[in-house]
Amino acid sequence: MSASGAAPLTVGTAGHIDHGKTALVAALTGVDTDRLPQERERGISIELGFAPLELPGGRTLSLVDVPGHSRFVRTMVAGATGIDLFLLTVAADDGVMPQTREHAEVLRALGVQVGVVAVTKADLADPVLAAEEAIELLGDGVEVVSCSARTGAGVEDVRAALGRAADWVPSRAEEPGPALLHVDRAFTIHGAGSVVTGTLWSGELGVGDTVAILPAGRRARVRGVQVHDAAVERAAAGQRVAVNLSGVPLAEVRRGMAIAAPEAQLAPAWILDAELELHQAPPPSGRVLVNHGTRETPARLVHLGADYWQLRCERPLMARRGDRLVVRSAASPGTLGGGAVVDPRARRHGPSASVVARLERGEEAAGPAPAVAAGVPPAAPPPAEPQPLSPGALELERRLRDAGHEPPLDSELGDLAEHLPALRSAGHAVRLGPAMHAHAEALAAVRARVTELIEAEGGVTLARLRDDLGTSRKYAQALLEHCDAARLTLRLPDDRRVLRRQASA
Repeated sequence: MSASGAAPLTVGTAGHIDHGKTALVAALTGVDTDRLPQERERGISIELGFAPLELPGGRTLSLVDVPGHSRFVRTMVAGATGIDLFLLTVAADDGVMPQTREHAEVLRALGVQVGVVAVTKADLADPVLAAEEAIELLGDGVEVVSCSARTGAGVEDVRAALGRAADWVPSRAEEPGPALLHVDRAFTIHGAGSVVTGTLWSGELGVGDTVAILPAGRRARVRGVQVHDAAVERAAAGQRVAVNLSGVPLAEVRRGMAIAAPEAQLAPAWILDAELELHQAPPPSGRVLVNHGTRETPARLVHLGADYWQLRCERPLMARRGDRLVVRSAASPGTLGGGAVVDPRARRHGPSASVVARLERGEEAAGPAPAVAAGVPPAAPPPAEPQPLSPGALELERRLRDAGHEPPLDSELGDLAEHLPALRSAGHAVRLGPAMHAHAEALAAVRARVTELIEAEGGVTLARLRDDLGTSRKYAQALLEHCDAARLTLRLPDDRRVLRRQASA
């Protein structure tokens, strides 16, 4: 909670390069968010910047300052995905420009509808025309305030307008749910270890909590939490937080990953069904870029009917039902639109009336099994009459499911290892190499991904799969050997894998 007791919110800047976002943030907060030497030398924002913003009455918002250059749209989206309201800048001497429009499209795609337009540099030109252009772009429901960061004129009016806008926005802290943070920065502090930052999307994070690092599935303990450089015992959704993770090397966590409470049961997904509003048609190939959280992946869009599309991603997303997506052009700069996830664990399918009807009802596909490419045999089918699993077996299954494609060694399972035969018989666990087991769903997802990589690139190497999954060489080798044993892939003399059915065709 802020000093006034109001629930936390995050505001994000938006706007064209050189329209005064960072200067206005400094005037509002006293913080120069351009912290990198190259940013100060070039006079442009390159990375995300952060600052606390105090409103009239003492309420404090978290503020994310984003780059305005077209080359850094990916970074802008990474910062914008966790915001609750916007501060869009339009320079009085320029008016609405290309990145103003694209940033507005990103905000629309993310469902961020409330905010303030600051017509900056009002000391250099008459702000009336720029204000009219902003209203034409965003609609007359947005408050427009003229200001000058250089002279200070109108800066307090911007602060007051943000306070009025914040009163209309519900806080994520008021909604129940497990902790989820999408990482937008990762760095090391001497003596403390790895630190990740991001906007807490849901739930609370506190010292001593156990979290999963996704998509790898590794567990870690929260050593410390800060909100705006101040240590706290617990942070609430809607706040910008820094989380110190105990025992996690910096190489194992980076932007695009997610930190989640185990009970979130968040799993990497390569195939999603979504309801999208696209103001430009995707290319005939369907190849696009999809942004979710702080992660970007190339993907193929398949139209399912009405406004529903299937996204077949090249990198897994950590998405939940209802999460917002941004769809951008893969061939040239530009945002095509965006929308919301309907089924985060969809199976590969094409258009049909029944699919559209199911998605219109907001239903996910029946059954927990992830998408498996055609021709891929199931890892271990369950028996015709499965027996109930014991509490110990269910606990082991949960541990393997959470571990994903990076399972622990059997020797690390302790007493739970005695339940492996029961899980194998039920089809939930599959032997991965001589000394460990993985959950069948995790391996099915890996087989589907290996198939997609080979079909797209003609083959897959150990290094390619390692980098694609964000895992280690040890796991990538075990996973490829599993694919060989399942007769999905064939290893060639140059160590590439191809699909066995292709090699025999």
